[in-house]
Amino acid sequence: MKSEIKLKATNPRESAESSNLSREFPQPRRVARRSFLRNLGMGAALLAPGAALLGSASKALADNNRLTRGDVAILQLLAAAELIEADLWQQYNELGGINAPTSGYTAALQILDGDQLQYISDNTDDEVSHAAFLNAYLKSKGEQEVDLSHFANLAPSQVSFVPQTGRLTNLKQLSVDTSWWTRYRSTTNPDFGATFPDAVPSLNTGQHTAIPRNNNELDDSNNPSDHIKAIAFAAGFHFGFIEQGGTSLYATLAQKVSSLEVLRILLSIGGSEIMHFQTWQDKAGNATPLTDFDPINSSTVTFTDLTTGQPETLQSNLIMPEPCEFISPNLPPCAIIRPTGPGQLDAEGAINSFIDDGLFNGQTQEFLNLVNSLARAADAAQREIDD
Repeated sequence: MKSEIKLKATNPRESAESSNLSREFPQPRRVARRSFLRNLGMGAALLAPGAALLGSASKALADNNRLTRGDVAILQLLAAAELIEADLWQQYNELGGINAPTSGYTAALQILDGDQLQYISDNTDDEVSHAAFLNAYLKSKGEQEVDLSHFANLAPSQVSFVPQTGRLTNLKQLSVDTSWWTRYRSTTNPDFGATFPDAVPSLNTGQHTAIPRNNNELDDSNNPSDHIKAIAFAAGFHFGFIEQGGTSLYATLAQKVSSLEVLRILLSIGGSEIMHFQTWQDKAGNATPLTDFDPINSSTVTFTDLTTGQPETLQSNLIMPEPCEFISPNLPPCAIIRPTGPGQLDAEGAINSFIDDGLFNGQTQEFLNLVNSLARAADAAQREIDD
């Protein structure tokens, strides 16, 4: 592990100037609710190409309330996860956010919801803020920050207006697990061994792109083809997949922390992740029926109408979690976030789900070793206070 860690102080202002996150877009049609984050340059430094893996620890702001090793491991894993999310959401924002040029992709995203572009931009700002806060908090406690930009070497979309800078994540070869859709509409709980079918089985077979890969795939905004609709609809279900993971991860790791302040952080950021998931769960089901073949990935995807004539496990307007078993089958069913039990979607489970998703296709073994090491350390954390 030590051979994989590089220590280097980062300067947020300098990094923000060079980062693709600070790229200027045309005047927005609507002002994003968190544009102040971009003005401050927060998060840009976290993704600057060529930066160190872990930022240097600073004790300038540290107080006497030092964190336990377990709390540090949990915060570092979550900082890494948020950097990964910030990277993928920035890619969605460049092509489908409120400031993205109008295209067939933006038009297809708006089939899912008229405000979809604003939601993408807001979700991007949120994840950037989470990563920036967690790293700043670690630094304030004299602990090492996490910086993964050393690994931002994956090729972005080749669409002409997308900055040609390296990325951490790959959104062009995804295998999207859509079982979260049926899980939250079911009356059973994976913590008790329940399993769930995919809502869109073909998205979890083969590889699929969730962003246009070149100018030809942008398509005409006045008449988007089934192909660009399939790409946008894949993105819609991928949004839900990503955010349901954060929903369970924060709830699971919160049970391991020792510091009340760290617990407050996990509950507060985790609550934001829940709001993201609820939003995307409400939108994905508006995908219109189509079948499309992708010649680049040699894969076929089929979307069906989830708005009418579906059983409860698929019905699109059932966006609130159905009551299910919780703690004990002898207790009444309860509407909850799930899973939250050990060995389900804990830190290692979250990283493995990213790997299975294809999010890290093309990444180095060094990167995979690092994120898995951070996950194992977080899962090994134990509360160091009496129950």
